[in-house]
Amino acid sequence: MSHAPSPPGRRRRLYLMRHGEVCYFDAASGRPVLPEQVSLTAHGQAQARAAGAYLREQGVRLDRAITSGLPRTAQTAALVLQASGHEALRPEAWPEWEEIRGGRLSAIAPSELRQAFCGLHQGQVPEDQRFLAGESVGEFLDRVLPALQRLRADPHWDSALLVLHGVVNAALLSHALSAGQRLLYGSLMQSPACLNVIDVGEAPGDWVLRALNIAPLDGLRHEDRLTTMEHLLAQYQHYLALRRAREPSTREQP
Repeated sequence: MSHAPSPPGRRRRLYLMRHGEVCYFDAASGRPVLPEQVSLTAHGQAQARAAGAYLREQGVRLDRAITSGLPRTAQTAALVLQASGHEALRPEAWPEWEEIRGGRLSAIAPSELRQAFCGLHQGQVPEDQRFLAGESVGEFLDRVLPALQRLRADPHWDSALLVLHGVVNAALLSHALSAGQRLLYGSLMQSPACLNVIDVGEAPGDWVLRALNIAPLDGLRHEDRLTTMEHLLAQYQHYLALRRAREPSTREQP
């Protein structure tokens, strides 16, 4: 859909969201679920609806919506648009904004698990740091940042909703906070279905961060002191413990 260009000199607005809550481990077996297939939990759906209702209460009008195309972002966007009164807006899928890609968990040595899971949340992350033995931060920025420049170069929008992922959002926020530099501040946490508000001007370094990590349904999360990846590490270690506990009985079978 084509929209009228934004007036010259006027900053445009990005409503940057993370997808709602998902569970990366099967509730019955504890096995990891492929990130490309994981869907919103019931609470994640409620979070997305609450974010949409909040946008509606604030009188937000959107003329564009973009997701990464992965199910968890597409589902979140659909619920947000419905609850905010933008049912007619059809989200675009930009695969460049898929989450940073991990490797095989089984290939990571036990002694390296904590760094592999949590290394991205330690200040400014070096570009050679790899996520779960997969994609490096440098490779990740190579695909994420050009897509942002492509969006900025298109004048035919004024207020856009981006429903993406935790590390992707951190990269976009890092770029804005540093006035357009290529870096990743891993300490920029993103709660499920949170909202960030960013204004962007015509000059390359013209970024204004208006709001950060607003989670309408879950508030301040004052009892949660762990990062997303620390939670996932605990779940994965629980799965490994369950698997080890089953191994002896499996070997005894005829």
